[in-house]
Amino acid sequence: MARKESILNLRKILINRRDALRQALAGDLSSLKELRAQTTGDVIDAALDSAQDEINSQLAEVESRELASIEKALEQMREGTYGICEHCGKKIPMARLNALPYATTCIDCQREAERCGGSLGSGADWSKVLDTPGDSEFSIGDIELDVT
Repeated sequence: MARKESILNLRKILINRRDALRQALAGDLSSLKELRAQTTGDVIDAALDSAQDEINSQLAEVESRELASIEKALEQMREGTYGICEHCGKKIPMARLNALPYATTCIDCQREAERCGGSLGSGADWSKVLDTPGDSEFSIGDIELDVT
């Protein structure tokens, strides 16, 4: 199968997954609202509800991130840049796209990003965020404005 045909098949898969995630997120959010509306029960019930709320919230966050990645991949398809590594500019192999249809980097660039402890292109250089001697000892009064 040619690359173009494979990408068209991936587009269908991405659209189906996007629609499923949208429905799941709508359901997750409505169930969170329902759980918060129910305030009956004892302390143990409240603790269990809180734990369930946290799990649902984390699940919704993961689904939301995946949905954003899918939307980005579909946009790249419209622009004609889908399947091109955002870091090195080479074609992402179809095996990688079949495994992760919303991949934006080739496997080599992804490995390099993970080895370096971050994502490529994030723009943030956390290695320079360090405490320096003398800066660690201050009080809240040092940073409050004198309003008198």
